[in-house]
Amino acid sequence: MRRVIVGISGASGAAYGKKVLEILNECDGVETHLILSNAAWTTIAHELGDVTHDLEQLADVFHDNSNVGAGPASGSFNAFGMIVAPCSVRTMSAIAYGQADNLLVRAADVSLKERRPLVLMVRETPLHLGHLRTMTQLTEMGAVIAPPVPAMYAHPKSLGDVITQSAARALHVLGLEIPGMKRWPGLTQT
Repeated sequence: MRRVIVGISGASGAAYGKKVLEILNECDGVETHLILSNAAWTTIAHELGDVTHDLEQLADVFHDNSNVGAGPASGSFNAFGMIVAPCSVRTMSAIAYGQADNLLVRAADVSLKERRPLVLMVRETPLHLGHLRTMTQLTEMGAVIAPPVPAMYAHPKSLGDVITQSAARALHVLGLEIPGMKRWPGLTQT
């Protein structure tokens, strides 16, 4: 059983976190642990409606963000990796600077210190130099910055297609084989 920690921050794009959970539910041998930042509750309600209970049900285990003593706060918690989808700049910065005053940031900090995969679907644009330097710092620490960018080669027909492809691609970067993920087929030379 591979444990994957899923964090959802308060950045716009709560649908990415929901889709990540849905995809992970289709993967054999994956146990999901969900952590919602305090701001995530507001964004989820605004963007997705009253689905917080549904999100909790999609996860195998739901952790309260204020419980810094929960399993994912420890390096001895055997996790395969972690994804934060979406990841706000505030959460990204807290992870980069070790400001682990809540479970989501602490779990990400543990992923880095234990050299486990950490994927951050940073949802912000445009970016200023401080954002870019923070992303560089996190990359140097071992995190993967994977903004949700549409893959036009997948010929999306809807916003849902874009969300699904972005979530699947980020999970693939985490090191999981994602069934049904559209891949670049390559072009044939004529």
